[in-house]
Amino acid sequence: MTMHITVCFPPGKDGPRWVDALRLAAPANSCITLWPELGVTPADYAIVWRPTQAFFDSQSNLKVVFNAGAGVDAVLALKLPAVPLVRLTDAGMGVQMAQYVVHAVLRHFRQFDTYSAQASSGQWLAHEPKSAHDFPIGIMGYGVLGKQIATALQTLGFNVHCWTRSEHESVDVKNYSGDAGLRPFLAATRILVCVLPMTAQTRCIIRHETLAQLMPNAYLINIARGGHVNEADLICALDAGSLAGASLDVCEHEPAGAEHPFWSHPKIELTPHIAASTLRNESIAQILANIKAHQRGENMVGVVKLDEGY
Repeated sequence: MTMHITVCFPPGKDGPRWVDALRLAAPANSCITLWPELGVTPADYAIVWRPTQAFFDSQSNLKVVFNAGAGVDAVLALKLPAVPLVRLTDAGMGVQMAQYVVHAVLRHFRQFDTYSAQASSGQWLAHEPKSAHDFPIGIMGYGVLGKQIATALQTLGFNVHCWTRSEHESVDVKNYSGDAGLRPFLAATRILVCVLPMTAQTRCIIRHETLAQLMPNAYLINIARGGHVNEADLICALDAGSLAGASLDVCEHEPAGAEHPFWSHPKIELTPHIAASTLRNESIAQILANIKAHQRGENMVGVVKLDEGY
């Protein structure tokens, strides 16, 4: 029996390359198409990135929807069929995110940002080295990606702890959880790393009240979603000197407009949502493994809990 898989990506967003790679990797009985193609049999499985409602309205036979990324907020904004929604759990993104965070942490901790500014004005001036023990790092969100970030930072001698929305039984760092755990988590944090999923509960979780609870001269690294941060409150904290700086890979509206204050603020390092890019072949291997598991009646990895948003 033929297995129909369709790919739905925005125009110009790598959809044809995914189709080509899937045709090489999928079983011989697979029919791989790029939506929309006229006259194509409705798909059994869909691989999507920022799909439209029209796509889901056109599909009457879906068994599973696979999101080609870890964040599913864009998909959950649509009316979905009553089938499992599965996100990527790593597929090479964890290593990239760990690299990004390590770079941002060391840039601040080792004062490379200061030395870079000095070099641009011809200054040769060494500063007193700092101790990693004085820079405890708190990670908000502790799934597959957060764990890899923590491991990389621990290897460099940093003390790492985490905060999760609900209590985790198998966490290898000190875990604060829920509303009750947020304040003590923040009070123990000098470098805050956000890798939370985007949900109604986590929107603007980083705002004036939470920033004020961090250790003095704290530093923010956000590689999750721009909506986690109240941007006006962040600017105020930076201008007031209560926050030492921020490395941001995301902002509320992307791409950031030419007049966005993040571009020019001297305490902000802004990158264009590149902390982790989906690695096509690794992602396809994970998706095809999940399809095989589904066909055997086994549990798939990365199934989204729709009521929780991740």
